[in-house]
Amino acid sequence: MKFVIIGLGNFGSSLAINLTQNGHEVIGVDSKMSKVDMFKEKISHTICLDSRDEQTASQLPMKDTDIVVVCIGEDEGANIMATALMKKLKAKRLISRAVSPLHQNVLEAMGIDEIIHPEEETADRWTQKLTMRGVVDSFVISSEYSIIEATVPETCVGKNLEEIGIRRNYEIIVMTTIKPELKENILGINRKTKRVQGVASSKTILEDGDIMVMYGKINDIKKFLKHNQKE
Repeated sequence: MKFVIIGLGNFGSSLAINLTQNGHEVIGVDSKMSKVDMFKEKISHTICLDSRDEQTASQLPMKDTDIVVVCIGEDEGANIMATALMKKLKAKRLISRAVSPLHQNVLEAMGIDEIIHPEEETADRWTQKLTMRGVVDSFVISSEYSIIEATVPETCVGKNLEEIGIRRNYEIIVMTTIKPELKENILGINRKTKRVQGVASSKTILEDGDIMVMYGKINDIKKFLKHNQKE
């Protein structure tokens, strides 16, 4: 996959380096040449430009980029301007960082559905969310094991856990399921929330749009998600 990471602060640089190490093509963007020089050997490509300026930002290969992540955190205004410009340039998938509740509300009002909170979420978690198909969130337990939230694959909709044989065939434990819901924020904008369904059992039926909370080896979870993708 191809990524553009805007803002090479602590979180942005860590995310860009992780994605590069996972074999993805990454363009790291920052307005400070010192940051660009610092990470040029660790990130696929680094570019010094002002992401708030349409003329310079239009040089980015947006048509060939799968995901754009705006990681600017020290300047909320710069973050919002860069996010708005990336939206105008028609980023295929746009994710932005929020540093306060008001900042998040502004991004939601702009139509940004995926928002990062680096103070609560690590670059490792976002690396898994961005690179594993269907993954909504993750919590790394060790180098091998993880707790991962993923949308129910289409081939599993309408089946219970016993029918799928997820424990038997993949050695994965489904801890619970979650139903996404919409809830209005203080600006009257609908935002996504989650309603946990309780401890899952072998008879738990997976419904379209549900999120599965799974525990197991990262490779086993990847295998389960890949095997149950519709071609």
